[in-house]
Amino acid sequence: MTVAVRFAPSPTGTLHVGSVRTALIVWLCARKNKGNFMLRIDDTDLVRSKEENVDDIMAGLKWLGLTWDSFARQRDRGADYDRAIQKLKDNGRLYPCYETEDELGLKRKALLSQGKPPIYDRAALELTDAQKKQFEAEGRRPHWRFKLEHKPIIWQDLVRGHVEFHGKDMTDPVLIREDGRPLYHICSVIDDIDFGITHIVRGEDHVSNTASHVQMFEALGATPPQFAHVTLLGDMEGKKLSKRKGSFSVSSLRDEVGIEPLALISLMSRIGTSDPIEPLSSIQDAIDSFDFAKFSRNLPKFDEEELYRLNAKILHKMEFAQVKDRLAALGMGDVDEAFWLAVRPNLELLADIKDWWQVAKGPVTPVIEDAEFAKIAAELLPEGPWDNKTWEQWVGAIKAKTDRKGKALFMPLRLSITGQEHGPELGVLLPLIGRQRVLERLKSAA
Repeated sequence: MTVAVRFAPSPTGTLHVGSVRTALIVWLCARKNKGNFMLRIDDTDLVRSKEENVDDIMAGLKWLGLTWDSFARQRDRGADYDRAIQKLKDNGRLYPCYETEDELGLKRKALLSQGKPPIYDRAALELTDAQKKQFEAEGRRPHWRFKLEHKPIIWQDLVRGHVEFHGKDMTDPVLIREDGRPLYHICSVIDDIDFGITHIVRGEDHVSNTASHVQMFEALGATPPQFAHVTLLGDMEGKKLSKRKGSFSVSSLRDEVGIEPLALISLMSRIGTSDPIEPLSSIQDAIDSFDFAKFSRNLPKFDEEELYRLNAKILHKMEFAQVKDRLAALGMGDVDEAFWLAVRPNLELLADIKDWWQVAKGPVTPVIEDAEFAKIAAELLPEGPWDNKTWEQWVGAIKAKTDRKGKALFMPLRLSITGQEHGPELGVLLPLIGRQRVLERLKSAA
């Protein structure tokens, strides 16, 4: 069997890290099994679906390297839905209901007041043709419910293990609105059948939906696929991230923050699993280690600081050839390999290199701690040309002259030359700054 999976976002918002985790898991499942990864845009909600969100989702997936093998949009499949829906009507699994929202609300309230679950009473099944015509004459249009069979619904979930529901404990779900538009549930099932989806991977908030979907597959003559319901992503306070609040949108992490795609892949492929969270060398590492058996049922917490740490570690391993063109795009085309290797260990984000370029090329405002010490350091400054041994020679001469050592020796020099308490090793940075700039800063400090 060829594995076929789908990532099916609704374009009612931008792509955010919670959706990325689901997309990545689905994609890894496909790639690990050499299967087919489909991107399906679930845009039956024509009011809330936005084309700019479709563009954002596709751009975000491409940026992460999550390329798709096939593509579909639900808004293009109306005729396919109509045919399958008619089949369900013909075999009595879809039935029309004429209650208004107010009437249904009263029924729910009455059941809840009695301590009973708000399960629909199937009153619509008792309506005569005359009663239906009367409702139609009054201007009512029916919504359509799927008639669940009152029998056990069981599947072996790839993450949750044994899952069991019973049809009698569930309410018949509405599949078609009063205006005739089909809802997500039936469209999704029809798509999964038509596109031969073998594994459905989605959030655990869909578990109860899956129970009714199983019977929809069967009612349409199909064998339900395998299911994997992964935990949703939470924040550090243990609350679920919400795309409606714009929580950590991918476009923001990419364009405004400057996160490396591999950093996000490294975090999202391991969070909520038994594998350690560490910087990956490539997305292939995530493919190789993927296994549903590693996923926990505890709520994984998205830590933004951890993402930054991973980002820094990934940058620290990047070769100059990997970033040369990107630096040029940042307006840093003058950066050469020597400078990159010098400052690379101090970068958290690629754009941070601008700060170190400023430190090296100036202007810099020196921090004055001891003017007399700065004067002595300037007098002992070696002549050129400078190399990676210049710093050691210079510091040795200053130490002999002043009898200073340790932090008392190094920190005033760093502050005078860079204006920073921390940064790249001065032995590496000094030749990049150059003798003239160092001398000018020391004299300024003095």
